[in-house]
Amino acid sequence: MSRQSADVVGRYHYMTIEGVEYRVYVEESGSGVPVVLQHTAGCDGRQWRHLLEDPEIAGQFRLIAADLPYHGKSLPPTDVQWWKEDYVLTEEFLIEFHIKLAEQLGLDRPIYVGCSMGGHLAADLALQAPEHYRAFVGIEAALHSHGMERILPNLYHPEIGNETKAALMLTMCAPTSPEQLVRETGWVYSQGAPGVFKGDLEYYMVEHDLTDKAHTIDTTNLGFWILSGEYDWTAPPTAGELLAAEIDGAKFVVMDGMGHFPMTENPEKFKGFIVPILQEAAALELAPLANA
Repeated sequence: MSRQSADVVGRYHYMTIEGVEYRVYVEESGSGVPVVLQHTAGCDGRQWRHLLEDPEIAGQFRLIAADLPYHGKSLPPTDVQWWKEDYVLTEEFLIEFHIKLAEQLGLDRPIYVGCSMGGHLAADLALQAPEHYRAFVGIEAALHSHGMERILPNLYHPEIGNETKAALMLTMCAPTSPEQLVRETGWVYSQGAPGVFKGDLEYYMVEHDLTDKAHTIDTTNLGFWILSGEYDWTAPPTAGELLAAEIDGAKFVVMDGMGHFPMTENPEKFKGFIVPILQEAAALELAPLANA
């Protein structure tokens, strides 16, 4: 019998970040140790729908996927004139957003899982706010993504539409991923607001750089995993391995047969990588926080 509905609940939360109130859309499913899921640049929480709707995963974990402000169903704020300036995402904003999200939802040291831009953020959070989490999973993470920023002016241009962004995403997927899911990956990207993808990549390609800092990440009281897709040309396994080598205690996994968007392009195969990691992270015995 076909499914009639998904066991996923969505609601809006009002969150104040850097002094501005945002109406943030959040979807949840399941119960257990909380897992916060961060989408990629220029996209939204729909990327995680396959995990949220998976009964095996939702039976073990409380899965939480938010649309960042200006993404998906999280509209721009109403109390600032955001249209008068270019949208630019910063590391400071992202970190405050996730700390406030965990506080607002009452999460007790959740597992953080992020892909691409969200993968970079895994390391930035582990460096700057480790006490808020029990483990970090950086998918397609790297020390930095410098060298590609020259494409940024072409991502918000009157002669380039969202179809171009969607087509670019197709090149990042594995050739063995199911075509209908690869096309879905591009489809979601084709719906992003103008300028948002470029603004997110200012953090991803320009600001994020842990070349001289990654080695200071302390994993004595948290778990840290880095997952790299075999076919990801934007963040190849060599980049993930370099990051892992800098973080004492980090675990590195190459996802054979996967591209840049494992949770959307081949979610069934991705389960084989992510479920054991989530289970190991949930079972970690953490020392109490000093200020607890």
